[in-house]
Amino acid sequence: MAANKKTPVRRETWKRLLSYLHASLPLLILTILFAGATVVLSLWIPVLCGRAIDCMTGPGKVDFDGIADCLVRIGIAAGLVGILQWVMNSLNNRITYRVISDVRRDAFATLTHLPLSYIDSHPHGGTVSRVIADVDQFADGLLLGFTQFFTGIATILCTLFFMLTIHPLITLVVVVLTPLSLFVASFIAKRTYDMFRLQSDTRGELTAQINEVIGNQPVVRAFSKEADCLAEFDGINDRLETCSLRAIFFSSITNPSTRFINNVVYAAVALTGAFAVIGGGMTVGGLTSFLAYANQYTKPFNEISGVITELQNALACAERIFSLIDEPLELPDKPDAADLAGSEGRVTAEHVDFSYVPDRELIRDLNLTVEPGERVAIVGPTGCGKTTIINLLMRFYDVGAGAIRVDGCDIRDAKRDSLHGVYGMVLQDTWIMKGTVRDNIRMGRAATEDEIVAAAKAAHAHSFIRRLPKGYDTVISDDGGALSAGQRQLLCIARVMLAIPPMLILDEATSSIDTRTELKIQNAFATLMRGRTSFIVAHRLSTIREADIILVMNAGRIIEKGTHDELLAEGGFYAKLWGSQFEEAGAAV
Repeated sequence: MAANKKTPVRRETWKRLLSYLHASLPLLILTILFAGATVVLSLWIPVLCGRAIDCMTGPGKVDFDGIADCLVRIGIAAGLVGILQWVMNSLNNRITYRVISDVRRDAFATLTHLPLSYIDSHPHGGTVSRVIADVDQFADGLLLGFTQFFTGIATILCTLFFMLTIHPLITLVVVVLTPLSLFVASFIAKRTYDMFRLQSDTRGELTAQINEVIGNQPVVRAFSKEADCLAEFDGINDRLETCSLRAIFFSSITNPSTRFINNVVYAAVALTGAFAVIGGGMTVGGLTSFLAYANQYTKPFNEISGVITELQNALACAERIFSLIDEPLELPDKPDAADLAGSEGRVTAEHVDFSYVPDRELIRDLNLTVEPGERVAIVGPTGCGKTTIINLLMRFYDVGAGAIRVDGCDIRDAKRDSLHGVYGMVLQDTWIMKGTVRDNIRMGRAATEDEIVAAAKAAHAHSFIRRLPKGYDTVISDDGGALSAGQRQLLCIARVMLAIPPMLILDEATSSIDTRTELKIQNAFATLMRGRTSFIVAHRLSTIREADIILVMNAGRIIEKGTHDELLAEGGFYAKLWGSQFEEAGAAV
């Protein structure tokens, strides 16, 4: 049953591969033509060798002119074979890496349009392994296949023709016995596919673990988890060693097995050919040519068997990368999707339900109305759904039930780009791209130098930027390089200050900033938020005292709503949160 299920998958993988080859069809045809020409010239050489041998019929009976003519022709043929093989290999390289480039481009295009639910639920290292390591393995198998497959097929067909012209009966012996090697190769290849697929999966798991540990080295060292991480690495690495050795061992049996059968074929040809020479049905030169052809005929079977083994590995890797490309993308915008540009900033949530996992409810019957220009603070214990509401407002996730509307328009009926364009977002987790400080600030929109500097000053980032080696032209890496967490966050705040969006989302936007700078940033944000609908997620309640409305969440529901003073007067959940933070602050003092 398992084999029957896998066969259609492999067939579909081959179809996908052929679709990528369609764009390189002219080069593919040239490769086939050059392969045929190379084989014909290579097989002409044994004919010339046989003629040269027949020019030496006995003592004193040597045709030196005939031998010289054969040698010249052999030299010309060998030279042309070398040139054609070089051209053919160049074409094969171009075809292979064009295909690989297209596959990687499609894979990355898929990554940029995958829903966040996929990104959040799959190890990043495993995804990177598919796009990098698996595609490289796929390229190696594809290149080997192009290089040897066409030449091998052409060699078999042309050699068969030449042998038939010399001695049809002995040719029949070769044709009957040689397919045994293909049967052996096919038998082994079918059993190595699953091993190579397991090898690719385990390699992806190892890449994910390495990526996770390297990306979180401070945490690993702070909690002295080096030994545990090493033990986990050794476990995955040992499994990779085991499955790799099994795959390589069984695949390596292919070539010796086919060579053994081919040697049997060669011995059978030599024996029958010797009897034919004794009986006068063939010359010594003819037998020499025929033995050369028999060797040439069986050689491609060895090469093709090796190609089949490599292709099993390539096919397993291709299946993994194609499965990534075929992942369901974000739902596209509707043809008549609304454009939210120029939004007034009125946001409503109507009976919204949502959960990341179907059997684990999170947001339940959420109802919310935010008028244009209101500052809405969202507070509550960890895991209550604060950041989830932000994800739903931005439509990073679609609601399970109910609707979220902006200016009366269901955000599922709006263009995603326009929805994201009306929000300016600063998260607790900063995102810095590789480039200059200037490029990072003006990511939100194109701007003049004066506007960039003004945004940096508003975010209180200008002073530390000036102290950098090249100021705004300083190149920083995607992890922020030598910048502190607070400095990276100031750059993200400057980015939003420059964009000046109609609405703001601040999710712990000042969590990595010192208290003195935070007060200045709060004043800058107060100016920026004036007249703009703003959603503020904060754990430090002192930062949201001036909010127009505070939503208190617990277990996915809004349990309290009001201003700071109103909620304190009620003496409910918010008052308890405020009191606990005040007590902690007093204890710390």
